[in-house]
Amino acid sequence: MATAHQSDEERPSESESDVSEESDSESDGSEEESDSQSPGRQPCRYYNKGSCRDGNKCSYLHVCKYALTGNCRYGSKCKLNHNTGGGASSAAGGGAAAQTSEDEESEAQQLTDGRYYQWQLNDGRGWKDIDNDHIIEAQYCLPHSKSIKIYNTPYGAVSIEFNRMKVYGKDLKVRRLDDGNTVWLWYCTLRRKWHKYGEKDSKGNTNPVKCSDIERKFQSNPKSSFTFNIGSETLEIKFIEMRQVGKNRKRKVTRRPLYRQQQAAAGVSQATSALNNASLGTKPKWQFEGDSGAWHDYKRRQSGTQTECSVTSEDIERKYQQNPNGSMVFKVKGHSYKLDFGVMKQTNLKTKRSRNIQRVLV
Repeated sequence: MATAHQSDEERPSESESDVSEESDSESDGSEEESDSQSPGRQPCRYYNKGSCRDGNKCSYLHVCKYALTGNCRYGSKCKLNHNTGGGASSAAGGGAAAQTSEDEESEAQQLTDGRYYQWQLNDGRGWKDIDNDHIIEAQYCLPHSKSIKIYNTPYGAVSIEFNRMKVYGKDLKVRRLDDGNTVWLWYCTLRRKWHKYGEKDSKGNTNPVKCSDIERKFQSNPKSSFTFNIGSETLEIKFIEMRQVGKNRKRKVTRRPLYRQQQAAAGVSQATSALNNASLGTKPKWQFEGDSGAWHDYKRRQSGTQTECSVTSEDIERKYQQNPNGSMVFKVKGHSYKLDFGVMKQTNLKTKRSRNIQRVLV
């Protein structure tokens, strides 16, 4: 069973008026596989461009290259084959214009086995499910989260980078399969924090742009942009760059799914899954970072008649499971603090001093 903890938390350092470009190029799975791999495991570049003259005789996979990495932006609306289980001969040939029956099309576009999502790894011998992938999904849903490290896989510890859907330092592929019903949320950076489009800012002003409007434009053309106005200023979200650009400022933008509690699959109840997870050492623990850099557990403590800390790690986990992008308020020695899961920060509501928090599995 794979276990995981939060890692490589993103702490944006850019100012509002200047956002540095990321040094790593982002291919979103569009690059061809290395020549060292056999053709039967690589997507056909001509099929993905619209036409392959070899048709069913082609030795390369006639499959959507984005489906292979689990991040096809068109989902069930994609015109290319999404049946990633078979080889080149089992995939529909003849390019995007190839016609299939409704039953064949439905089967090709069914990405998961009925679950909301499935995270999988491929070592060159086929895609295999990652156990306890709800941990990965919960982390992926957080806009600030760059990556996660999972343990106890058949390949040892595995680090997954979310933006490019890559595995660090190992000859593995990773993908996220989708049931086609994911609600995608859009965020941009403001004062070093991620803010969802359409929500109120610290001054109570509501951003006039809705996530659904951005997503609709993105789905229609992932290489285009979305333009909107705030007052007299015109802003543009460039999808390829994942940047919001204004007259004198540039901000990072990210797209993450709304977290959905995974339903039971293959007749296994949630209660049984939870029991298995607990017995295999996947119990979440919440910690805050001290002044010395050491991490400390949240524990409810009482000193005489005064409550030194009003919450436990279990209290925080219950609130987190209800909304991984939400927040909660608690008290320490009479002072009120806010835990913000979206940015993984603890803030003193009076002094505004913040500390880092983290969620680990033990």
